[in-house]
Amino acid sequence: MSISAALSNALTGLSAAGRAGAVVSSNVANVMTEGYARREISLAAQSLGGQGAGVRVNGVGRVVNPPVLQERRAADAEAGNWQAQSAFLTRIESMIGEPGAEGSLSGRLARFESSLIEAQSRPDSTARLQSVLIAAQDLASTVNGIGRSIQEARSEADSSIEAQVGQLNADLARVDELNAEITAMRSLGRDANGLLDQRQTLVDRIAAIVPVREVPRENEQIALYTTGGAVLLEGNPARIGFSPVGVITADMTIGSAALSGLTINGMPIRPTDDGPLGGGTLGAAFAVRDALAPALQADMDAVARDLVTRFEASGIDPTRAPGDPGLLTDAGAVFDPLTETGLAGRLEVNALADPARGGALWRLRDGLGATVPGAVGDASLLAALHTAVTEQQPTQSGSLAGVSRTAFGFAADLLSRTATQRGAAEDRLAFSSGRQAALKELQMQDGVDTDAEMQKLLLVEQAYAANARVIQTMDDLITQLIGL
Repeated sequence: MSISAALSNALTGLSAAGRAGAVVSSNVANVMTEGYARREISLAAQSLGGQGAGVRVNGVGRVVNPPVLQERRAADAEAGNWQAQSAFLTRIESMIGEPGAEGSLSGRLARFESSLIEAQSRPDSTARLQSVLIAAQDLASTVNGIGRSIQEARSEADSSIEAQVGQLNADLARVDELNAEITAMRSLGRDANGLLDQRQTLVDRIAAIVPVREVPRENEQIALYTTGGAVLLEGNPARIGFSPVGVITADMTIGSAALSGLTINGMPIRPTDDGPLGGGTLGAAFAVRDALAPALQADMDAVARDLVTRFEASGIDPTRAPGDPGLLTDAGAVFDPLTETGLAGRLEVNALADPARGGALWRLRDGLGATVPGAVGDASLLAALHTAVTEQQPTQSGSLAGVSRTAFGFAADLLSRTATQRGAAEDRLAFSSGRQAALKELQMQDGVDTDAEMQKLLLVEQAYAANARVIQTMDDLITQLIGL
């Protein structure tokens, strides 16, 4: 081998070692960078005219396991979906409260019942009648609060949908731009791995909102399809449409067109958790807004209906004229089945028994229709009110309809049903979170191992030193030749 050939070989070795050192340093520097894929240098023997000419750097590739990446993205979407649903159900369950807990629905009912018992023993006591009024107001306020919390959750879900749709559109547009930039970089023979990392991070974020399948295309471009069959990116990014409404009331539903659905490029699609864009955090927001929350609202309206109708029953208060409201009312009116939706938010104590609104406490003892106080020792009406609370009455609406219950039984069954839903959501969340963690760990096996990178760096250092030694030796030989 000639001296010039030896020098050429050594120079290619130095160049390859330098490039390998840069790859190792990039891996170590980005060991904590989210979305970074470990780099590996590809080397090959170089030849000129059939003779060895050192080493050639074919390029630097990203180490990615596409099947694992795809599964991990699906697990991210599923975990995010059940996290959102579980959080909503936990919130409402805490509002209903454990039986006997201070401020819980069952606790308010128990306090109301005990106040009626105490008032029966001393019907002449204004203080005890005041306790009955306060307990009734607290009960109505608790039902109002739960209903209000449900509607607040729906409004928050609507705002979340708006934010997620905006993020989805922005990320799809950026992925489309990166597709073009990556193709341009490759056509110029330049390293596009940094852009590939950016694109993977964006697709990860899209996949948390909507589960997607990444399909490779020519020139390292990609297309994106949802697992529900919608095209998000194929040549051009899809445009997702949504119109937020702000404040949501109990009567507003997507079926009545009061709430917005979704469109893709102007075409309406089914905006449900099992629809084309369901399965991720976006689908969970629609599930809360249009399914879970309305179902719980219907149950709370059924609770309010149960309470109102118990005190409207004939024979409880003989002073009340037919068609007049009882102790608990629908915003001061009698119950109307046609306007049951939202009743939980309108439940209130009859103003005739509230001194603050022009009523009188003695009407709790003598009757809401009484014009003058009666005998102060007559506790028959208070006893009838107590019986109305504790007797079994058929549930007329909601998911728990068809069974006779006491007011306490209804509250307990509602809590039990909500807790069961929450438990099921948490079980699904635990499973999906476990799967997500396992897939992340599997993906990390292809990530940066600093110990392995340091070992590579030692080999790079040895290769660099060896090639430098060859160059030094060739220099010495040339020097000797010149000196001859």
